[in-house]
Amino acid sequence: MIRVRVISAKGSTPRDAGAEMFVGPDRVTGTIGGGQLEYMAIDRARQMLARNEAEADMDIPLGPEIGQCCGGRVRLHLDRKGPTPEDRPDVLIFGAGHVGRALALALHPLPVRTALIDSRPEELAQAAPGVKTRLTPLPEALIRAARPGSAVVIVTHDHALDFLLAAEALTRGDLAYVGMIGSRTKRAQFLRFAEARGVDTGPLICPIGAGPARDKRPAVIAATTAAELIARLTATSSSSKRAPCNS
Repeated sequence: MIRVRVISAKGSTPRDAGAEMFVGPDRVTGTIGGGQLEYMAIDRARQMLARNEAEADMDIPLGPEIGQCCGGRVRLHLDRKGPTPEDRPDVLIFGAGHVGRALALALHPLPVRTALIDSRPEELAQAAPGVKTRLTPLPEALIRAARPGSAVVIVTHDHALDFLLAAEALTRGDLAYVGMIGSRTKRAQFLRFAEARGVDTGPLICPIGAGPARDKRPAVIAATTAAELIARLTATSSSSKRAPCNS
């Protein structure tokens, strides 16, 4: 297969530098943004396969000349290497009940490393195939050991445990996202709990995934929370990027 990698993206472009796709004779995995840009890259990659070429470069303006209106410019490098290692942020989901399992499933195809954590093996056993699980009687220890920039989502079956884990996560001060399932009443109770312990609750998101519909179905909470979480994790890097143009 040929790896097609975006090495430079200027102006408004469908994907940023670092995006990759892999092109075989009759199959494509991944995307560099779709549209005519991607068709041109696929065609060039298959020429390379037919000619046994090792590498090539493409410099493509995204304008009327190729039928796209983004207005940016993309440089591509094509070679026969494997995927570039990606340092994905960690998302620790505490609680393997209905919402925790739904959230782990929603995050599974996204660019994060997710772990579903609980002390109940019977709940973890119901996780979707492919979801990483952690069985532990001391979940707070995993928060202490989490990498800076990780996300912590607290959806356990026990409000007292939720409060303990949320306080532990907020004390860190270096996590990208700290969210807890709940209501306005639960939030108010936690704020009093945290204030008594001198914990800064400013970064806390509670309730999580609180869209305008206030839908309480686990799959909907999971979808809105996943969107909320990904937006928070990418907020720092997105400030230096142009708005995308979907083709």
